[in-house]
Formats: sequence, C-alpha cells, structure tokens
Amino acid sequence: MSRLCEGRVAIVTGAGRGIGREHALLLAKHGARVVVNDIGTSGDGVGSDETPAQEVVRAIKEMGGDAVVNTDNVADFLGAKRMVDQAIDTFGTLDVLVNNAGILRDRVLVNMVEPEWDAVIAVHLKGTFAPSRHAAAYWRNKSKEIDGPVHGRIINTSSVSGIYGNTGQTNYGAAKAGIAAFSIIAARELKRYGVTVNAMAPQALTRMTEGLRERTEDEKAAMHPGRVSPTVVWLASLESSEFTGRVIEAGSGLLAIAEGWTRGPTVVPEEDPAKLGPILMGMLAKARKNTGMNGLPLD
Repeated sequence: MSRLCEGRVAIVTGAGRGIGREHALLLAKHGARVVVNDIGTSGDGVGSDETPAQEVVRAIKEMGGDAVVNTDNVADFLGAKRMVDQAIDTFGTLDVLVNNAGILRDRVLVNMVEPEWDAVIAVHLKGTFAPSRHAAAYWRNKSKEIDGPVHGRIINTSSVSGIYGNTGQTNYGAAKAGIAAFSIIAARELKRYGVTVNAMAPQALTRMTEGLRERTEDEKAAMHPGRVSPTVVWLASLESSEFTGRVIEAGSGLLAIAEGWTRGPTVVPEEDPAKLGPILMGMLAKARKNTGMNGLPLD
C-alpha cells in the first residue's frame, strides 16, 4: 500500500471516537504521526474522559505508528495554541490540522435555550477558528523562514445540515454553514503560504447520529465512519496541493463536491416596492429549488 502521508504530522480534534477516530487511525496507517485530541465528553458536550484518546493512541502504536494524547478544549483559544505547540514540540513540525470535534444539542428554534446555542457554536465554530488560527500563524512564519510553500493542510468538518439545512438544528446548521464559509475564505488567505483549506460534510453513523432514525444493516454499513476518512487522508497528503476551498460530501455510498450558493436568475433592480411582487415571484419560479439533506431539489 502506498503511504500518502509518510512522515507528515497531523492533529485530529475529536479523535477519541467516531469519525475523528477513523481519521486518526487511517492517517497513522498512511505514515502520519498524530496528535489525538479529545476531551472525552458525552455527545452533548458534558463531562470529560481521557480514555477514548488514550485508546486511539494505543491502537496507533500497536500498528507501529506514533501518536500522543491531547485533551485541550478546542474552543479555548490558549488551549488550541497548546495543542498546536504540542505537535511541534513533540514531532518537530505540523503539516495537517483536521478540525473534527463536535457536539449536538438539537432543539427546534422556539424551544432552544441560550446555553444550547452557545455550546454548539463554541465547539464547532470557535473550535475550528482557534486551532486554525494558531496553525496558520505557524505556517506563515515557517513559509518566511524557508522562503517557500509549507504544504500545510487544514481539513474542517462541515455538514449537509449546514449547506442544505435540517429541521431542529439551527445552532448546529449555523455553525456548520459558518465552517463552510470559513474554509473558503481561509483557503484564499492561506494559499500564498502553500496551505490548502477544505471542508468535509460527512454522512456517517456515529453516536451523534445513530439514534435519529432506524436503519437497515446495509445502511449502517454504508454509513460506517471509516468511509469518510480516505478522502481526508488524500486531502492531508502532498498530492492535494491544487485542491482547495471546497466542501466535499463523503460517506453513505457517495462522494460529491458541493457547489455552494451560486447566483441564479438576475434582473435590473426595480425601485418601486409595489412592482416587485411579480418580478420576484417570476425569478423564484426560474430559480433552482433549495435542496434537502440528500442534496437534491425539494418538491
């Protein structure tokens, strides 16, 4: 097997379970040295337990790889810096940052309370910004030192809930839509240093999604979290240097590139509000319909 990430150093946040665990294991299988970050909370972000991260590190070492545990909170700005510094101090550099940590606190908007909003936005959105900010600063300085590209990679985790929308997830969807936008903008800013930024929109069965509805055994197999990780490993490799600023759907038997929000029907502006009704309704009739969670137009 060709090892795509031989000698590269990667941080994977939320790597103690689920999709993050699969990312860490496959990166290690392809030769990466991995910082396994996880504070070990419940699915809604309560509590802490170092055991899941320790078990992933143990599994990596048993396969002959190299990994260390990190239990910093990704939503803590200084904690995120400690995590980045740990990778550099332990392995000598940092090449890849996979921002995967996340929680769910689903609630319809009229019933959502402030802590449910704040907690989800903090872990997902700030938890993407903070590690990325410190990794980007490291790569900028390194690029100046070597006077060339650093071949850095940021791989964020968005969601079809963010790019297509899902009932009961205004907090989660807003965070994930923000991560998609963050990825596109950061890709433009960091290109000068030889850093790519992309986002994954996984479709996988994890403790965050397994209780949402009943699934057949074939559906469960198709949604195994490990099916998302091959794309992450390729994005983490040197082969992906020309691939940046995109959101990729992966898992559940598909691999797709989301096209984002594109400009649709366009007209000359009308200044009289009384005349806008027929114009806007005509434009609506011509516009592509919004999509459901499967990425296909809604009826």
